[in-house]
Amino acid sequence: MSNSSNHKYAIGIDLGGTSTKFGIVDKDGNIISQGRIPTASEKPVDNFIEELHAKLKPMIDTVGGTQAFVGIGMGAPNGNVYTGNIEYAANLHWKGIVPIAHLVTEKFGLKTSLTNDANAAAMGEMMYGAAKGMKHFITITLGTGVGSGIVIDGKMVVGNDGFAGELGHTIVRHNGRLHKLTGSKGCLEVYASATGVRQTAIEFLQEDPSKPSLLRNYAEEELSSEIVYDCALKGDEIAKNVFDFTGEILGEALANFVMFSSPQAIILFGGLTKAGSYIMNPTKDAMERNLYQVFKNKVQLVFSNLKESDAAILGASALVL
Repeated sequence: MSNSSNHKYAIGIDLGGTSTKFGIVDKDGNIISQGRIPTASEKPVDNFIEELHAKLKPMIDTVGGTQAFVGIGMGAPNGNVYTGNIEYAANLHWKGIVPIAHLVTEKFGLKTSLTNDANAAAMGEMMYGAAKGMKHFITITLGTGVGSGIVIDGKMVVGNDGFAGELGHTIVRHNGRLHKLTGSKGCLEVYASATGVRQTAIEFLQEDPSKPSLLRNYAEEELSSEIVYDCALKGDEIAKNVFDFTGEILGEALANFVMFSSPQAIILFGGLTKAGSYIMNPTKDAMERNLYQVFKNKVQLVFSNLKESDAAILGASALVL
C-alpha cells in the first residue's frame, strides 16, 4: 500500500476473451463497485480503452477521483508481468504485441500493472479465497478457454519470460482435436473449456444420430455448455455423457499437474463449474485413478468459494494494493 492515507482504493480489471470485468477494491479486499463491458477485440484496442474509461470514470469519481487510488491491476490473456504487454493472445483478435498497461496508464493517469489473467485469479484465491494460507496450489479456470495459475512455495510461477503455467495448452490427446487459434492438436483447452463442451456435444450428437436427446431441440449454433448442463439436469443421457467425457480428460490432465508440483489443492472456477457434480465427480474419479500411488487421496479438488470473476478482480487489484 502507498504510505499516503489518501490512496484507499485500487482498480482490478479482468480482461477475458469475451467480456472484461472490473471493480473498485478497497484496502481490505472488498469490491465496492463493479461492472463489465464486452471485450470486443475485433475492434482496435483504442476503442476498448475508451469504453473501459467511460464506464470506470463515474465509479472513480464517486469515491473521490484518481487521487484516491494507488493504481490499476489488470489480468489479461498472455499478459506479461515483466513488460506490461499482451503478447500473441490466441483468444483475442488484437494481433501481436499490445502495450495494454502503457495505454491504460496514459488514459487513466494511474500506474497500471499487468499479469496473466489466470495468475490474477490465483492471487485472488491465495489472498481471499479457497487457497488462503496455502503455499502450494493450482487454480484452473474453465471458461471460454482453460486458464491456470501455479503457486509453489507461496510464489506464483511465471518462469523466465513471464508465461509459465499455460496448462490449458498442454497436449492431452495425441493428434487430437484442432485448436483453431493456435494450430495445436489435442490440447486441454479444446476439451475442458465451455467451447470444448459445446464441441463434444456436437460430436456426440453426430456420432449417434438416431439416439434421442433434448440437445436435438437446439440448432447447432445455439448449443452452449449451459444448454448441455440444463439437459443433463433433465436426465438427458448424451448431455451427461458429454460431462463424463470432459471430466475424464480434465481429471487425467490434473493427475499430470499433481505429479509435477504436488499441490495441497486444485481450485476450479469459471463458467463450467456451474455444472457442479456433473463435472466434479468424473474429474475427481479420473484424477485419482491416474495418480501415482504416493499422490493418491492427498490433493483437495474444490470449486472456488469466491464469486466468479471476483477472484480475478481481487487478484489483479493485489498487484498494486
